[in-house]
Amino acid sequence: MNLYIVATPIGNLEDISFRAIKTLKDVDYILSEDTRVTQKLLKHYDIKTPVISFHHHSGNQKYQKILDILKSGKSLALVSDAGTPNISDPGGELVACVRKELPRVNIEPIPGPSAIITALSVAGIPADKFSFFGFLPHKKGRQTMIDEILKNKYPVIIYESKYRILKLLQELKEKKCCKKIMIFREMTKMFYTFYNQDLDDLYKIFEQEKDAGKGEFTVIIY
Repeated sequence: MNLYIVATPIGNLEDISFRAIKTLKDVDYILSEDTRVTQKLLKHYDIKTPVISFHHHSGNQKYQKILDILKSGKSLALVSDAGTPNISDPGGELVACVRKELPRVNIEPIPGPSAIITALSVAGIPADKFSFFGFLPHKKGRQTMIDEILKNKYPVIIYESKYRILKLLQELKEKKCCKKIMIFREMTKMFYTFYNQDLDDLYKIFEQEKDAGKGEFTVIIY
């Protein structure tokens, strides 16, 4: 009985370890946040392992199904859409459930890409200490969290979607943010873009350039 937590590429499909590929081929089932996204990776590496959907809407019935599979002696691999699972996704709840209900199951990490570390590695700033806030709330608690970010004495990394990146910059302007901001879009992909302008210029760029609104964003505020 094994549950493998497998990191997958954050964009470029070649950013995956030999060990991760072998694990995905050897397990009995793969738990996937979005099966359509995962199938692209599996097809690229000719991996035929059956895929089971598992995401933040999965209920008790799905958890029980996973526990039953493990109880039968089979092995599972958990993957997210991109990067290392359990970082800003529900996989942590599954790990906690398995540890509680099936303490004899071996839960093993298969390390690999992470957008947080990838961005920090090229940021050119001291990164021995930093804070990670994941995705900010859409509404309730959002302003409180932004205030906390602006008061933080360490660099703060957050994720933001293409639908709210301009809103985030507007909110920072309204709070008279005087910190520096780096924005990474589509890291490791063909249209990777890095932005390092001051806040007013960043706002103008994302307000005027329609292409700047595509993809997911990793933001460093420091």
